[in-house]
Amino acid sequence: VQLVESGGGLVQPGGSLRLSCAATTYTTNGHCMAWFRQTPGNGREAVAALDSDGIADYAGFVNHRFTISRDSAKNTLYLQMNGLEPEDTAMYYCAAQDRSWCKAGPSSYDYWGQGTQVTVS
Repeated sequence: VQLVESGGGLVQPGGSLRLSCAATTYTTNGHCMAWFRQTPGNGREAVAALDSDGIADYAGFVNHRFTISRDSAKNTLYLQMNGLEPEDTAMYYCAAQDRSWCKAGPSSYDYWGQGTQVTVS
């Protein structure tokens, strides 16, 4: 299983980015998929998760700025991020678990991508 993130970069405050996570040898449909982020010296925190029914769950700090979605035909997970703030600067990771529903916590996830850096400055 390989999850490959892309779409990170440098953006000014108030700007937007769309992260992508392409899955190989793994079907994003039918599984819980999520985005996490991590800053140096801190653990990974959940940003958003999407279960197999398409029900999304967001961290409180998202505050309606981000949208998680899935394109089953492309086997790709997305995170549309609008209204970015300097506090959103982090490495963003795509993750998947072998469940149709989302069990909370990073340890519940079976597969991880290598991460894509988002810098808001």
